[in-house]
Amino acid sequence: MKCPRVAAARCLANIEQEGSSLSRVLARYEQDVEPSQRSLYRELCYGSLRYYWKLDAALKPFFSKALKAKDSDVKMLIYLGAYQLFYTRIPPHAAINSSVEGCRSLGKKWASGMANAILRRCQREQDSIFTNLSADANAAFPAWLFDSLKQAWPDQLDDILAASNAHPPFCLRVNALHQSREDYLDILAKADIAAQACDFASSGLRLEQACSVDKLPGFHDGHVSVQDEAAQLCTQLLDLSAGLRVLDACAAPGGKTGAILECEPHLAEVVALDIDEQRLIRIQDNLDRLQLNATLVSADAADTDTWWDGVQFDRILLDAPCSATGVIRRNPDIKLNRLATDIGPLVELQASLLTKLWQSLKPGGIFVYATCSLLPAENEQQVAAFLTDHSDAELIPIAANWGIGRDGCRQLFPHIDGHDGFFYAKIRKIL
Repeated sequence: MKCPRVAAARCLANIEQEGSSLSRVLARYEQDVEPSQRSLYRELCYGSLRYYWKLDAALKPFFSKALKAKDSDVKMLIYLGAYQLFYTRIPPHAAINSSVEGCRSLGKKWASGMANAILRRCQREQDSIFTNLSADANAAFPAWLFDSLKQAWPDQLDDILAASNAHPPFCLRVNALHQSREDYLDILAKADIAAQACDFASSGLRLEQACSVDKLPGFHDGHVSVQDEAAQLCTQLLDLSAGLRVLDACAAPGGKTGAILECEPHLAEVVALDIDEQRLIRIQDNLDRLQLNATLVSADAADTDTWWDGVQFDRILLDAPCSATGVIRRNPDIKLNRLATDIGPLVELQASLLTKLWQSLKPGGIFVYATCSLLPAENEQQVAAFLTDHSDAELIPIAANWGIGRDGCRQLFPHIDGHDGFFYAKIRKIL
């Protein structure tokens, strides 16, 4: 079995060199780690990615020359060692020695001396190593994203950065078809699982410590689901009632589909649409666990000719593909993989989805547009452009005690021990 640090170094090198997502490669390398060491492996991967840009800026001058791409695993092993020195309680000698030994395990004994020298220098200069860094590097963010957030949210910037670098809370959605949130809190208390009600989502609660879903009472019987508070708020905006036909576009992994069905069990139909057929399997698994039913369709939501039956929907929820800049704390690989050049194509895709799906909404129907982005181009600017181009659309201003108002829409920022970053707009089709 391989050491968790070596597995983590290989995982991170894959992300850096190939642009892989953490969710896709995490499990691949985890198989090489002893079960008892897998929590450490995950902590090293997530933590090092959170602070990659800060570590990169501080440690680059310590390398006598840049390493070749094929030796990215060595660089990542050294960054992992530095992460342990600066951000964990792992003893310094263990952080350093494990990185040195890791070089040998990688078959790159030549790098062990370099790793030892760099990390011992980090230990000696730990009080000054992060001085004189640029603002973006000090915040552990890529420069383009730091600058974008600073321009859009100068007053909220510090809080956004701090929350984005923090561990995310573990949030649940209680299935009201089984019991109330208060009753489930009592059930958790009896199981010695500390939790509290979320501030804004009526069925949401937050655990004080994350745990395996296997330990959650009634999870496998559909009594509760894992879902962030911000994502749960969609049901408040859809104005659901019995007999309505609802489309959940870009539905995978199905959290909002389940929330919709739990909120109003007497809908005429819920269509869960996603372009990835494999991801529909996960939606179905979630629905089976919740003992709920929806019509699952695999298709490109914008290509309505291939999937839409011509019967218009009363409600449409579009949780659009986006930069995911509001959920970086859950997906820290976004800091490496997302580029400034990605935003333009994403904005075009969102506009296409909005326009194409609009025709499938009944006159008088409600369209909820959502993203987990913090960038105005994907959010209020996107909605403003849509309203300008569609005379049969009117914005319904969202009056809520969560987030901040943005031209009638609502923007939530990630909060430490609170909800993720999210955006909502509510649009009605004029009769």
